[in-house]
Amino acid sequence: MIIDCHGHYTTAPRQHEVWRAQQIAALKDGGTPPPRPTISDDEIRESIDNGQLRIQRERGTDLTIFSPRAAGMGHHLASAEANATWSRESNDLIHRVCGLFPRNFVGVCQLPQAPGVPPAKCIAELRRCVEELGFIGCNLNPDPSGGHWSGLPITDRSWYPLYEAMVELDVPAMIHVSSSCNANFHATGAHYINGDTSAFMQLLQGDLFADFPTLRLIIPHGGGAVPYHWGRYRGLAQDMQRPLLSEYLLNNVFFDTCVYHQPGAELLAKVIPVQNILFASETIGAVQGIDPETGHYYDDTRRYIDAIDWLSAADRQCIYEDNARSVYPRLSRQLDRQFATQGATV
Repeated sequence: MIIDCHGHYTTAPRQHEVWRAQQIAALKDGGTPPPRPTISDDEIRESIDNGQLRIQRERGTDLTIFSPRAAGMGHHLASAEANATWSRESNDLIHRVCGLFPRNFVGVCQLPQAPGVPPAKCIAELRRCVEELGFIGCNLNPDPSGGHWSGLPITDRSWYPLYEAMVELDVPAMIHVSSSCNANFHATGAHYINGDTSAFMQLLQGDLFADFPTLRLIIPHGGGAVPYHWGRYRGLAQDMQRPLLSEYLLNNVFFDTCVYHQPGAELLAKVIPVQNILFASETIGAVQGIDPETGHYYDDTRRYIDAIDWLSAADRQCIYEDNARSVYPRLSRQLDRQFATQGATV
């Protein structure tokens, strides 16, 4: 089985995000948001059949760990209360996708974060999604301010209640910023990569995993700048008298394969141990065009992994499936539940 650990519902029916815009506008004007839209199962089926499911079939992948659109989280755009309503709606929509396509999608939730609001306020929605909806993880935004980095590092103790809940529930988080409100940082070209890289450096500086030795975090987009500058981070850890990175962070931190060219994928596989790499494409995501140098889609990341000739069959099995099942311990159980709705188990 080929498991894509990083997919977003970027093709959700238009009325879903129209309602979010109306909600934000009403809050600014002091009004009341309109009733939430009705979205039919047929509309969801059409959005998936013509989008993510079509691409799964074309590229030979089997399952996507699926979450709301990252840029759509927009934690900086509204209050914690409004974001809680928006997160619930977005997560419920993911749950419906997984119910309609139980062999193809498993849910990961959006958290109702907001600037200056304690992360503990997210625990109730995390619990609901895991315990009631069968979700297997969450997306955690290290910068709810949307590009101003006004909050505390993810190693600060203000985050600990959320981590305690994650450990109790045995779910990981993918570190993932949302849209950028800072004109200096293009959302997908700069802000996303900044978020990945900054989160890793915060983890290097802190002692989070001494307090949470079983906490698991996935850094997407190939780890941002981290693999390319691995020597820098090893050197900084040495200067700070930290243990070797392989001992200090790599029992808890993992990287995905959302790197959209062959040399980048090869660098990732050379620098980061195979057991710390999870297959992912972010499809349908930030880069959707065809690379004129290869004639293939930039985000067809399976091609890059298949073309790394020094990877063994066992290595590819780890990247494509085994690591995802290990990092997301609830995945296998949830697949059994979902497959059982169609009379089969995995």
